[in-house]
Amino acid sequence: MAKLLESIGKFGLALAIGGGVVNSALFNVDAGHRAVIFDRFRGVQDAVVGEGTHFLIPWVQKPIVFDCRSRPRNVPVITGSKDLQNVNITLRILFRPVTTQLPRIFTSIGEDYDERVLPSITTEVLKAVVARFDAGELITQRELVSRQVSEDLTERASTFGLILDDVSLTHLTFGKEFTEAVEMKQVAQQEAERARFVVEKAEQQKQAAIISAEGDSQAALLIANSLMEAGDGLVELRKLEAAEDIAFQLSRSRNVTYLPSGQGTLLQLPQ
Repeated sequence: MAKLLESIGKFGLALAIGGGVVNSALFNVDAGHRAVIFDRFRGVQDAVVGEGTHFLIPWVQKPIVFDCRSRPRNVPVITGSKDLQNVNITLRILFRPVTTQLPRIFTSIGEDYDERVLPSITTEVLKAVVARFDAGELITQRELVSRQVSEDLTERASTFGLILDDVSLTHLTFGKEFTEAVEMKQVAQQEAERARFVVEKAEQQKQAAIISAEGDSQAALLIANSLMEAGDGLVELRKLEAAEDIAFQLSRSRNVTYLPSGQGTLLQLPQ
């Protein structure tokens, strides 16, 4: 019985040791990741290991796993425009490494390649591109600025084995002096528009007065001509028209009583 237990113990120990060796000889590469093998005798291997479970030599080889999915990073930069205005820009970058260049990236830059590369090249490219534009052009031609930054930064990042899936300007502000100057310019433009409106209104009133005066002059001339042609007949006609209008207005009033002419009228007055 003791020999049986001893045999089972040895078998279990051998199984545990064998399981540990097998487990140390296996490693997993998750989806969207790639691995680079570092050999203690031959250094970094040129082959890139894909997704899945793989074998390695325990204590001799070590896997370094890289995330090859697109990842975002915001890089804030303070730079100057062409007209020497301070500009605060934040650039959002979606980046990922070139899988075939992972051995070179690990050898020359390291696992934290994004921390070492992206801030420096982003600052360099932004300073170069923003210096080509005035502060006003950075606002009115923002799409052009973003496209030039994207093209230059993509080309620059490719030399380090990086792919930029998207580059966009997410934040763009200027210094206090420029902001105050823009506000003063807007106020001046509003005052100029208000003054132009006042001038146009006065001009329209002037034209209206001229037209009214010309109409009165034409009316007076027509009346004078009519008087010369018709004599007092026109005056009598105007009197009749005025009397008709007065009679119409009085007929609508309840406080007016008409008394027939030439006849006696009996009014019941209080005694």
